Amino acid sequence: MGETVVMVGTRKGLWVGRSDDDRARWEWDGPHFNMEEVYSCLIDTRGPAPRLLVGAASSWIGPQVGRSDDLGATWTSTPDALRFPEDTGASVERVWQLVPGAEPEVVYAGTEPGAVWRSSDRGETFTLERGLWDHPHRPRWDAGFGGQAFHTVLPHPTDPASLTTAISTGGVYQSTDGGRSWAPRNQGIRAEFLPEGEQFPEFGQCVHKVARHPARPERLFAQNHGGVYRSDDEGATWLSIADGLPSDFGFPMVVHPHEPDTIFVFPLAGAEARFPPEGRARVWRSRDAGETWEPLGAGLPDSFFVGVMRDAMCTDQHPTPGIYFGARNGSVWASADEGGSWREIAANLPDVMVVRASSL
Repeated sequence: MGETVVMVGTRKGLWVGRSDDDRARWEWDGPHFNMEEVYSCLIDTRGPAPRLLVGAASSWIGPQVGRSDDLGATWTSTPDALRFPEDTGASVERVWQLVPGAEPEVVYAGTEPGAVWRSSDRGETFTLERGLWDHPHRPRWDAGFGGQAFHTVLPHPTDPASLTTAISTGGVYQSTDGGRSWAPRNQGIRAEFLPEGEQFPEFGQCVHKVARHPARPERLFAQNHGGVYRSDDEGATWLSIADGLPSDFGFPMVVHPHEPDTIFVFPLAGAEARFPPEGRARVWRSRDAGETWEPLGAGLPDSFFVGVMRDAMCTDQHPTPGIYFGARNGSVWASADEGGSWREIAANLPDVMVVRASSL
């Protein structure tokens, strides 16, 4: 590893940061996709050269997936790469998720309105996962505060036929037959916004993010609209792991790249106060799959009245991994020692929606 790359997507474009292995000094280039909303991005390191993918939405030309094979020096896009079949009567508004599949050329996208798409050419063209779009639950999915979107797409690391997804507000769904059929996977997840006695429905939960480590694909972690959960059977059942956190409300859920039982969250005071408890920026870490938690705040501000969105926190893959998060005040924070200490590496950007990092 000789270089570290960070992509920061905002409401008004994309910035690309580059550093060395020490991650002490950063050089930034941007904005790319100026004045376009960037809700998703991906650093795909599987090919002969890294490929950057960006899901951008313009009020003039609509959504697009841009790609760069030279770390952002030049960009190309495929017109209408994400286009609904005519019989659906739908059109893509935003691209909320871009993730690599288990197969070398496969990339998945999650969009608003709620749909999942598959690409077999590293993100140049996409095909709708029709089995999920035609699911009988879909007409009853509601839109979360930010819109109805598949913000989580988790391809199984070794089984190309298995895919786990999550949507706000619909819940977790899974296919084990290559997308032909889909089943809800929400047992034990509480929908606090529903009336008492109806708070554990088959579907309709407002999931904010789901994550897992490829070494333990059967273990999933979820941050919900009120609730932090773990599943040890790939979503068949869920149990609460919120005890020990200052709040069970938040958006990101991040798994350590080398330790399957180590996870990071960024709690917010609640739906009515979407900033950290007492206004103190803190990342919380568990090293035992959510049994216990500890705050990580050295270097972070004690006056921080903004939130961190679901895809705005991530790690790189260094032996001692870096942790990164971006906030809605345009700041980006990084730790090169697994959260032991933090410093601001970018400031005064637009509203940050997504942060992705990779060691090259």
